[in-house]
Amino acid sequence: QVKLVESGGGLVQAGESLNISCKAYNRIFGTMAWYRQAAGNQRELVAKMFNGGMTDYADSVKGRFTISRDGAKNAVYLYMNNLIPEDTGVYYCYGQTFNGRDEYWGQGTQVTVSS
Repeated sequence: QVKLVESGGGLVQAGESLNISCKAYNRIFGTMAWYRQAAGNQRELVAKMFNGGMTDYADSVKGRFTISRDGAKNAVYLYMNNLIPEDTGVYYCYGQTFNGRDEYWGQGTQVTVSS
């Protein structure tokens, strides 16, 4: 069974840092990404890493967040610095197969930033 399992969410204060992880099981993905969904809002892209290493970030997190992958561990990470309350939401791990036909989502991990 293909699974994406996130970990590392939690409650932090504004200005602090937090790292979240996602491990993929039973599939190696071409593109992996992090999305987030705040209460009452649509799910939005936070950061994406394409096959080959190119990255893309939402304007709101540029300079504060970094996405990275560990091929040996089949994992993707999101390093979040200088967090602000607007970063609060459920963060979802996303994986797309190399041929682009299949997409998978993790169950999400809650990140809460207090002011």
